[in-house]
Amino acid sequence: MALRLTVFGATGGIGQEIVKQGLAAGHEVTAVVRDPARLTASGPGLEVFRADLTDPGTLRPAVAGRDVVLSGLGARSRKEAGVATRVTVPVLRAMEAERVRRLLVVSAAPVGPVPEGEPFLDRAVRAVISTVLKDIYADLGALEAELARSATDWTAVRPPKLTDGPLTGTYRTAVGGTPRSGRTISRADVAHAMLALAMDAATVRRGVGVAY
Repeated sequence: MALRLTVFGATGGIGQEIVKQGLAAGHEVTAVVRDPARLTASGPGLEVFRADLTDPGTLRPAVAGRDVVLSGLGARSRKEAGVATRVTVPVLRAMEAERVRRLLVVSAAPVGPVPEGEPFLDRAVRAVISTVLKDIYADLGALEAELARSATDWTAVRPPKLTDGPLTGTYRTAVGGTPRSGRTISRADVAHAMLALAMDAATVRRGVGVAY
């Protein structure tokens, strides 16, 4: 079934993949960008929407009448901690104003629960990463709290370490949990998971762990 999609963060690693894979699947895709020159995807069904992400009013036309909104917005480094919540809240407000409900965002595995029976080494690695990147994960935790308070049918997709590996379509998912010993996943496969989960009612208002 062809869907009408809006993609925020469309020039980022995951966002570019969502746009490309969405177009390849025959969906209509609106790519919301600050700099259209950074968008490499093209083809029939693509609309490029240039917008200021801090103003919900300017975002309303980008989400109006859409079936699903997908966001790859987030911090690219520790210096950008706080950006995920700051730029996603206006998206929530625009969706609520336009009565658009379905939203998928990228969060991170450490925001989710520790897998039952996780080996000691994996727990130790998780603890170190969570300490080093605590500001980023605090931001994502705040984002998920904003989602929970919103009127949207959200899903927070929680990957571990992201890679630039190829699209495989083969990975594990855990609704409300975290795949055990899941250490990496490619950005392409995160995008694939988000598109696959878009119409999955079982993931509405839930976090979903994804990993190899």
